[in-house]
Amino acid sequence: MKTTLKDVQLLKIPVVDDVRGNLAYIQNDVIPFEFKRVYYLFDVPSTAFRGGHSHIQQQEILIALSGSFEVVVQDGFNKKSFLLNKPNIGLLITTGIWRELQNFSSGAVCLVLASDVFKEEDYIRDFDEFLKSK
Repeated sequence: MKTTLKDVQLLKIPVVDDVRGNLAYIQNDVIPFEFKRVYYLFDVPSTAFRGGHSHIQQQEILIALSGSFEVVVQDGFNKKSFLLNKPNIGLLITTGIWRELQNFSSGAVCLVLASDVFKEEDYIRDFDEFLKSK
């Protein structure tokens, strides 16, 4: 897999500002893939880690709908950390990137838009196997 950390990027989610409250939207021209699955993480203890895998085919966008958390990504050679804490910013994680989510604040909710349905065979859950794939 030839993807690198340069392929991981922050995406601005469009927002309609209104004195009654803001509205953010995601549609086909906002993200670079058609999403087939939506899921979210919540009530994650602050000491817990999520993720700990990479995908062979699937891409994902992570959004902090509430609270904050840190996403640490690796491409097998370099490592970078992103603090997600705004509901109008998404983190695009392409194929072949190892991700770990940590340091969840109280009440944090992580929304994930995935390019495919759940397929266990698309996951690389062992870091040494991930490194071999690079």
